[in-house]
Amino acid sequence: MIETTGAKLAQEFPGRFIPIWGNFAKLFELLHKAGYSHVDGILADFGTSQIQIRNTPGFSFLQDSFLDMRFSAAMYRVTAYDVINRFTVDRLADIFFEYGQESQGRKIARAIVEQRKIKKIETTLELANLIKNLTPGNYHKIHPATKVFQALRIFVNQELDNIQSFLQQSAQVLNHQGRLVCISFHSLEDRIVKQFFKDRSSKNYPTRYFDMLTKGACMATPEELDRNRSSRSARLRAGTLII
Repeated sequence: MIETTGAKLAQEFPGRFIPIWGNFAKLFELLHKAGYSHVDGILADFGTSQIQIRNTPGFSFLQDSFLDMRFSAAMYRVTAYDVINRFTVDRLADIFFEYGQESQGRKIARAIVEQRKIKKIETTLELANLIKNLTPGNYHKIHPATKVFQALRIFVNQELDNIQSFLQQSAQVLNHQGRLVCISFHSLEDRIVKQFFKDRSSKNYPTRYFDMLTKGACMATPEELDRNRSSRSARLRAGTLII
């Protein structure tokens, strides 16, 4: 679907829109492939594709499928199935807490390890139901498995490491007074972006530092929330590179 949309936009804006499929952690390589070394601006949207989450097997606990969670099988070897069925209690608990901020991570990790002694956990619903049974009661706003699934997805796809790598490269490819705009969708991403702009200030860098365009993080307006509910957790930060 991404390739199809990219091709349509390239036809609509010939010479102005060049679609390139790849991991933004390889920004240098992707720009080189397109014939560029520097750019005047970068807009980075770190949000996951809701279409991909809904339609790709292995991401959502709303449909039963094999525990995969890789955005690309060509880029990543380890699946969520590998993590759930091979990692120790301590390692699982650390992943659930670090990437999902799941306070019940150790309890869930122990239950996973006990369950796989009987039978390996192979599908999204098997994992989701195991977690749900550990937290009995009604839930209205968030499914009990949401944080664990987020943690697994982030870990499997190395999402936070990729953002770190992308940000460091962005400071090298922007022209003087080039602008970097970053949209994050959860606190882990936003924390990385916030720290990057703070570290890359004029206090720490004599050249190639960022002047902030935003005071803190910008949030979606009520009007945008009415049009797009997914924007409710979005945080936008932006800066201008000074060489």
